[in-house]
Amino acid sequence: MKLGVIDYGAGNLRSVLNTFEAAGVNGHLVRTPEDAAGVTHLVLPGVGAFGDCAEKLRRQELVPLIRTWIERDRPFLGICVGYQVLFENGEEDGQVPGLGIFKGSVVRFPESELKVPHMGWNRLTLSNPADPVWKGMGEDPYFYFVHSYYPRPEDDSLAAAFCTYGVRFAAAIRRGNLVATQFHPEKSQKLGVKLLENFISL
Repeated sequence: MKLGVIDYGAGNLRSVLNTFEAAGVNGHLVRTPEDAAGVTHLVLPGVGAFGDCAEKLRRQELVPLIRTWIERDRPFLGICVGYQVLFENGEEDGQVPGLGIFKGSVVRFPESELKVPHMGWNRLTLSNPADPVWKGMGEDPYFYFVHSYYPRPEDDSLAAAFCTYGVRFAAAIRRGNLVATQFHPEKSQKLGVKLLENFISL
């Protein structure tokens, strides 16, 4: 296998690469479509704003690569903003268009007594604990979150895991060989490494 991690000028790339190394595989950065030659597993990490991420992916002409990759059901992992940007639009910075691969919007947590951003460890409720992506994690694993917005997919069947923070939201989605998570595997210690190992096995 050959792992490619998309570099659009933002995101915690070193942390993601280090966690994959702990999972037993070295990755290389993908800055142009040509950089993806020979890649078998593609990762879109994300830290920062929804609109900024989408715009940089368009500017680097990486959107067609991502679309085609997902259409062909090749192993793909989206993390945090790299998960959010797969949807049609996001509320951050106004209504900003995403990549539109999945129907739905990315919305801000509603006003409540809870602090926003949602930051820290939270338990997942898995839609299908027997899914190979959750192998070796138990039925209610904890992962690390840092976000103020969350995706609201139109197709509820996409949700592979839920988390509750004032509202119940899709903490991860799964379709074919695609996995995308609102939480950060690279900040989630042993379970994060295990998730990446499971992704590598797809």
